[in-house]
Amino acid sequence: MPLFPFSAIVGMDDLRLALVLNAVCPEIGGVLVRGEKGTAKSTAVRALSGVLPPVAVVAGCRFSCDPARPDQECPDGPHPAAAPASQRPTRLCELPVGATEDRLLGSLDIERALTAGVVVFEPGLLAAAHRGVLYVDEVNLLHDHLVDLLLDAAALGVAHVERDAVSVRHAARFLLVGTMNPEEGELRPQLLDRFGLTVQVAAPREPALRAEVVRRRLAFDADPDAFAARYEDAERELSARIAAARAALPAVRLPDRELTRIAAVCAAFEVDGLRADLVTARASVAHAAWAGRAEVTEDDVRAAVALALPHRRRRDPFDAPGLEPDALDAALESARKELDALPNEDDEGQGDPSQDDPGQHQDQGDQGQDATRDPAQPAGPDGQTDLDSDPDPGGPGGGAPAAGADDEASPAADGRAGDQAAPAPRPATQPAVGVIAPAATFRARRLEVPGVGRGVPGRRSRAATPSGAVVGAQVPAGRLRDPHVIATLLAAAPHQLARGRGGPGLRLRPADLRQARREGREGNLVLFVVDASGSMAARARMGAVKAAVLSLLLDAYQRRDKIGLVTFRGEDASLALPPTSSVDVAATLLADLPSGGRTPLADGLLLAHRVLARERLRDPSRRPLLVVLTDGRHTAGPRPGPAAQLLARSGVAAVVIDCETGRVRLGLAGELAATLGATLLGLAELGASGTGPEAVGPGGRRGRPDPGGLDSAAAGAGLAATVRALRDAA
Repeated sequence: MPLFPFSAIVGMDDLRLALVLNAVCPEIGGVLVRGEKGTAKSTAVRALSGVLPPVAVVAGCRFSCDPARPDQECPDGPHPAAAPASQRPTRLCELPVGATEDRLLGSLDIERALTAGVVVFEPGLLAAAHRGVLYVDEVNLLHDHLVDLLLDAAALGVAHVERDAVSVRHAARFLLVGTMNPEEGELRPQLLDRFGLTVQVAAPREPALRAEVVRRRLAFDADPDAFAARYEDAERELSARIAAARAALPAVRLPDRELTRIAAVCAAFEVDGLRADLVTARASVAHAAWAGRAEVTEDDVRAAVALALPHRRRRDPFDAPGLEPDALDAALESARKELDALPNEDDEGQGDPSQDDPGQHQDQGDQGQDATRDPAQPAGPDGQTDLDSDPDPGGPGGGAPAAGADDEASPAADGRAGDQAAPAPRPATQPAVGVIAPAATFRARRLEVPGVGRGVPGRRSRAATPSGAVVGAQVPAGRLRDPHVIATLLAAAPHQLARGRGGPGLRLRPADLRQARREGREGNLVLFVVDASGSMAARARMGAVKAAVLSLLLDAYQRRDKIGLVTFRGEDASLALPPTSSVDVAATLLADLPSGGRTPLADGLLLAHRVLARERLRDPSRRPLLVVLTDGRHTAGPRPGPAAQLLARSGVAAVVIDCETGRVRLGLAGELAATLGATLLGLAELGASGTGPEAVGPGGRRGRPDPGGLDSAAAGAGLAATVRALRDAA
């Protein structure tokens, strides 16, 4: 079945431009596509492979060596100078979320090792994707260590495999494309930075554009071959233009003036490191080659900056990546003024940069919001971009993404589920009545669920995972999926003489097979139960409590946890945020959380029990961690003892954060922790160096302080501010 044509995708200018620039220059580092469900992210990526030029490979080489420049260290080499060659289409390899390290890197060919006694490397997806496209759908759900391996190979262009008696190095240069839905959680900033370009996509709101998307999707589904045939000429022209841009790329000149402009803009956005400057420079050169220019201009720099900096700008931990158009225009204008004040040494071939009005540029962060062409895209001879060409005479000029074959329907206009929608930020000059601003955050210690779980991969508690480190071997319970070679050989070795010699290699029996036992880290469900009553606000403690919860939220974000938020005040408790991976939504809700009224502690615990019971049915493998922040007082509803005993009998790991301050303390939080069988910690004990985890155990004991203290000056200042707030309140 043919792919949906790349030329038939309506709009999505930034996404198509980012994909094409990486196709012209894979050294840019790939594309991260962020967008809500049903916005044709997967369709656009898969369609790209149809317009990429074919590649010439050495015949029979499993690593797709180029006949003109074969890899001298190719495991299938060395290839002779006159090695036979063949052409094949550019491959699109997909890395599933549940892939293992063996599938990605490759591994020992177990069958040949055990039957023939030879060590043979079986290539993985990195070898298959060499000189092609490697696509990772839902990259934010991929295990962290796999993302690290993937991005290292993409950055270096080389894959190293050192495992199972195999030592292999092979070329791995590919166009890396990852897609993600931000509602399911963000990538860590360190991993975001490794993607060269990023694009935010959204479904159009104009009825005419949405109708055209559906019209083309229905036409493709009704007759894929006829629909693809209508776009053959456009696809062929686009493929030829990509090949021409690749050939022209080495000759494109990057003047010092434009390089200085790139450095000035990156410095204006306070990006960390120099990767942003390098990526922007490479993308600017690729854009100039795509536009048919021999020299980079300011238009090329602007197009590259809009794609390379949104996910690298200095931002708060819970802020979504993005780049405000006004800020980009201001940075470019400032750089232009600085450059105009410098002597013009080598820019005779460029026009006067002062004639370029930044107000004429369209916001490149707005995907599919109108049918106008993005000025950053190069125009063809007829004044229209090739990417916006529409061979279908009945279609509009663009502005909407095409519906994907496997994408879900577009969501409602708010782009978010109703029960997880974050309230609009409240201006700082008009605070809500009863809302207390949080104090400075700090780095929180890691709280663990005791034992070894089997949950989703994460970074909090110990777990038996299929992708963790090998910690031993075991007899497989069913089909052998992850053989432990050494343990299998050791189990078979004592029986070789008794079994005789019937041929080469070892003589194995099913009873000899051993499976690797792996252990890593899992993500947990962290449910916060926050006391927002008047007793917390009366002594000005709520700011410190919010700072503690925000610090724990940041820790949960970094450890790939799901989080939920229960609050209680007045006469009852409420589920402020159902369990979700969108930690930034919880942070927004917490900042705007009002306080005051009586303390229905039992209602808060009972609601937490119901939420955990429901989530246990939805996801039995994800172990919960209950975090209760209270001073232990209860002034409304029933006594909290029975509710705490109900939670204790359910076996939920819990920790109680004692928020009580003052010279006279009742110790009610300690009694609650003892009933829950939970660890008891004070607010001042939440700071940690990150190396001393606190296992949440029974007994209501006071958690041990971390001897290492905080590991940075910023974290120490944040904790000191929290302690000062508590001392002032007392």
